Amino acid sequence: MVDSPQPNPEKDPEEWTTGDEPMTGPQRSYLRTLAQEAGEEPPRELTKAEASEKIEQLQRETGRGTD
Repeated sequence: MVDSPQPNPEKDPEEWTTGDEPMTGPQRSYLRTLAQEAGEEPPRELTKAEASEKIEQLQRETGRGTD
C-alpha cells in the first residue's frame, strides 16, 4: 500500500531558519507583479520571511492566490 503524500504544513515565516536571508528571485518578481496590481511601489530589499509576508498581504489586497 502506498501512502498518499501529506501536505506540507505551513510554517510561520518568522520561524524559518533561512528567513533572514535576502528574498529569492522568484519572490522579487512576484512581489513586483503584485505591487503593480495593487498600485504600490515594489519593495526593494526584504528578507525571505518579510517577502513572504508582503506577498500574502498583497495577495489579499489584489485577490490573487485565493481559491
